[in-house]
Amino acid sequence: MASKLMDLVYWRNMRWTGVVFTGLVMGLASLFQLSAITVLSHVCLGIMCITASLRLYYKLLEVLRWNPGVHPFQSYLDYDSSLTDKETVMLVEEVVLLIAFAVTEIKRLLFIENMIDSVKFVLLLYLLTYVGVATNGLTLIIAAVIAVFSLPLLYKKQQVRIRKVARALRAFMKKIRNLFDGLYQMVRPSSAPASKPVPPAPPALKQKSKSK
Repeated sequence: MASKLMDLVYWRNMRWTGVVFTGLVMGLASLFQLSAITVLSHVCLGIMCITASLRLYYKLLEVLRWNPGVHPFQSYLDYDSSLTDKETVMLVEEVVLLIAFAVTEIKRLLFIENMIDSVKFVLLLYLLTYVGVATNGLTLIIAAVIAVFSLPLLYKKQQVRIRKVARALRAFMKKIRNLFDGLYQMVRPSSAPASKPVPPAPPALKQKSKSK
């Protein structure tokens, strides 16, 4: 499954990736006007129109004895997509662990276990309020789909140039950080010089004994 996803993302099979990408974008874009149930129903009807037409065509060839009776989608029917008991248990465990981790992190952030992490979470939520005003979740999903199918291929094609730009940005950020560190060192009040230790007073001379 991972290798198939990588093939889709990197456009190793142009035809299959184009079909999947176009279908995802068009399906998500249609949700702006139609409900999810309506879109899903129309997608299934479209797929069944294609499969039924091919099935009838192969059946006609079989009746005319031009086809030995091979099902056009036999490879898909023979594909075993069931899960074994071990795979089912592993999948359920992964889902339960993911949910437990998410609940633990949200609880830790909401009840301020770590002040810095909670402040970051508050800033993220505050920025998301502006994102919610400017756009909606469906637009973000469409943008994420386009980014998934375009950014990895762009990085693969322009890897050398992107690395040069990244190194230049890191060097620029390092210079800015050093500049601020230097300014902070100049503005920070210097600590008072340590006073030299006072040498101990010489011991008092003993008075001479009175002469007899």
